[in-house]
Amino acid sequence: MGVRLGENKPKAFVHVGGSPMLALAVQGLIDSGSVDEVVVMVPAELVAETRALLPDTPTPVHVVPGGAERTDSVRAGLAAAPDATYVLVHDAARALTPPALITRVVDELRAGAQAVVPGLPVSDTIKSVDAAGAVTGTPDRSALRAIQTPQGFDAALLRSAYATDTQATDDAGLVELLGAIVRTVPGDTLAFKITTPLDLILANTLAAQRDTADTVSTLDRTREAVTAP
Repeated sequence: MGVRLGENKPKAFVHVGGSPMLALAVQGLIDSGSVDEVVVMVPAELVAETRALLPDTPTPVHVVPGGAERTDSVRAGLAAAPDATYVLVHDAARALTPPALITRVVDELRAGAQAVVPGLPVSDTIKSVDAAGAVTGTPDRSALRAIQTPQGFDAALLRSAYATDTQATDDAGLVELLGAIVRTVPGDTLAFKITTPLDLILANTLAAQRDTADTVSTLDRTREAVTAP
């Protein structure tokens, strides 16, 4: 419900740069040119509203009711794409994810990987702590990655992972428990998760800069076309 974001609506419906995060995330998937079909999982009472928000595109975009928990929603999405060979699980709160990142994940899947996640090197020192808050260790951050989405999977593998009642913080964690190898590809700082009011300020600033850059680029191309011999 976007509580940490300070909003009174589901986070995916909060606007960034004038568009709902959900619409931006879907458009990014489509713009990658690597996605054949999109399934959006939302609360049942928001299905009709969501359909009206999403971009009109030749790529099929389906909206289905999700579940009470994230895992229930992913199961609903898998059920709505029974013929998929590969599946990407994406978070609408990563609304500015570059299409090139999405393509990297898909390319790794098509090259034979069963599970692929984008990740960034960790820049902060990380400490493990006990229940009382006392430090118990300092992991070597060179071996750590901050994981983003979309996470990509062989569809049969992900369905097998979701056939269990095991809980994990992300989809890659579930397939890891099955013994599958999860590959990483370089992530992107623009794929950050919009969670707090500060994140939202940053996202809106970046979206405004991107729109300005797109406008300038369009004007430049138009000028070149007009002045070309």
